Amino acid sequence: MTEETRVTQDFLDSSQYLESSILQYESIYGEDFVSPGGRELALEMIAGMALTPDSRVLDVGCGLGGSAFVMAGDFGLQVDAIDLSRNMLALAERKLAANGLADRVSLQWGDCLELDCSERYDAIYSRDVFLHIADKTRLFTVLNAALKPGGQLLFTDYCCAAQPWSDEFSAYVQGRGYILHTTDEYAEMIEGAGFEQIDAQDVTHRFIEILRTELDRIESLPLPLAQRDKLRHSWRQKLERAETGHQRWGLFSAVKAS
Repeated sequence: MTEETRVTQDFLDSSQYLESSILQYESIYGEDFVSPGGRELALEMIAGMALTPDSRVLDVGCGLGGSAFVMAGDFGLQVDAIDLSRNMLALAERKLAANGLADRVSLQWGDCLELDCSERYDAIYSRDVFLHIADKTRLFTVLNAALKPGGQLLFTDYCCAAQPWSDEFSAYVQGRGYILHTTDEYAEMIEGAGFEQIDAQDVTHRFIEILRTELDRIESLPLPLAQRDKLRHSWRQKLERAETGHQRWGLFSAVKAS
């Protein structure tokens, strides 16, 4: 699998983001969400940005639209939401109509590496998306350009311990097509793109708490036993990778220089 193959729409929609898989993820993460912590963590993170109503936010890798709907509905923000998965966006479009937020949320298919705008956004928000992107130097340069001076960058992402990795963890990363970094490496890349006030936190402890809660939720899902067993096994493996320190979770914030 090449670096380029890892980030194509076809790869995402034919592997991790089949519609059936997306709906299973949603049943675990909560309605409209496909990222750890669901609505509760989205509310916490968005509130922390302290943006004024009608601020414009770019949601990179919006998934089913949950965070975008929170930003628009709970905080009165204007949101441009993009995703590379057409399967995600097809479901998100239905949800946008049901939420009645089309006047505040724009959903579009798009590759964040190809953004062509300058100083448009007051904030850029993303949840566990950048692990799919190989060229993170270009990523943070493009995002920096899209922000207004003083604009905020806020995201979570899967991270990792420093190499060398175990054979099992290496196989997992390769099989998923992920491109992972340590939190310190992320901080260096963000700084290299011209951001200031960088806060790079390893929040794996919280990831572990969330995984345990999700495991309990899996037990109560109205799914055939074989499907529930498969999900339980996947979450237990994820929990083991986090508890042994191989898989990490990072929370990052930064500000574009004024």
